[in-house]
Amino acid sequence: MTDSNVLYQTKAVNTNGRDGESHLADHSFSVRVSTPKQLGGPGQGSNPEQLFAIGYSACYNSALAHKMKEHQVTGEATVAATVQLLSDSTDKGFKLAVLIEVAITELERAQVEQLAKEAHEFCPYSKATRGNIEVEIKVVDKID
Repeated sequence: MTDSNVLYQTKAVNTNGRDGESHLADHSFSVRVSTPKQLGGPGQGSNPEQLFAIGYSACYNSALAHKMKEHQVTGEATVAATVQLLSDSTDKGFKLAVLIEVAITELERAQVEQLAKEAHEFCPYSKATRGNIEVEIKVVDKID
């Protein structure tokens, strides 16, 4: 796949797509997957967009913590990822968009904006999505 050194890898297995079950190969995590009610499904489990939002927000927040440490600043960082499943007129299918909201206590807004920008350049999820899906970064005072 790449000439880079593999630092970590994981494997997930899914059966029955959006109305099935997904688990990690080592069985340390499993989740019932269900199509959301808004898409005509039963909505009785998690869906891929929710799981992507959880992963992206955690990864981005870790990148943010890394950049805060580099700049020797402290504060409590909170990151929210809102993932949208959109219609795609190019192939009559679907596509994703993500809004990343960033809040850091005890820092000036300009400093939070700079750290958020640097984290977006550094985060592996941001690198993977760059040029593939629309991602908006928004600095906010508080995340509910």
